[in-house]
Amino acid sequence: MGRKPDGAFTGPDGKVHPRHNKKSKAATAVVVTGVVAALGYGGSGLLSGGALDGAVADALPGNLGGEVADSLPGRNLSVRKTEGSRSARRGRTKETFGRFRLKELKRKVEHDLDCAVNSTERVRKFFLRKGCTSLHRALFAVGDGQGNAAMISVVWVGFRKRSDASAFERVESVQGSGDVKPLGAAALGLGGLRFSGHHYHSRPHGRSRTVAETETATGQVSAAKLDALAEVCSWLPRL
Repeated sequence: MGRKPDGAFTGPDGKVHPRHNKKSKAATAVVVTGVVAALGYGGSGLLSGGALDGAVADALPGNLGGEVADSLPGRNLSVRKTEGSRSARRGRTKETFGRFRLKELKRKVEHDLDCAVNSTERVRKFFLRKGCTSLHRALFAVGDGQGNAAMISVVWVGFRKRSDASAFERVESVQGSGDVKPLGAAALGLGGLRFSGHHYHSRPHGRSRTVAETETATGQVSAAKLDALAEVCSWLPRL
């Protein structure tokens, strides 16, 4: 028997879908304010015409300039995920996004952060006990050139021992345990959009852990594509 839904949400197709929370924390709600509200992402649907075009042009320059060239014409999402993972392992972000017919619009990278300060709840307590050797965060905005865009957060956490990395995953994966905070959307000028936790992938790399999350920024990006982007971007080496 499948897991009981935690609630429901209205998707870009206008239909109501069951919602399964990754973690029961208040911060997982999608909050739409400022520029993001102007972009029209929310329960009331999308804005249309000049209001949407103008807001996207201001917040995400270059995302209304026409379709992005397809590096894998005619290929399905499974193939794109496989090829994207190969590109991500090599650190080729442009090529990685191109596998999904997307281009990078903006990015923000922060290095050498304090793990405890930049985490919450039980995850923060874990860092206060065990510590970490490094914390680096990146935030990307990517789009298809036709007004549809997604945000991608990637967090790299380093530990002294492989066992600490495994212990971190056991704490972080539990519902309500807190999280390492991703960079906020404001870092890209996108107002108050927050990650919902619905599209998330965590991957071990020896004594480190990479956590990737994705979210629609504006327009329509399918849940399947968001999931694939999160899995693929968890392969990215630290920038």
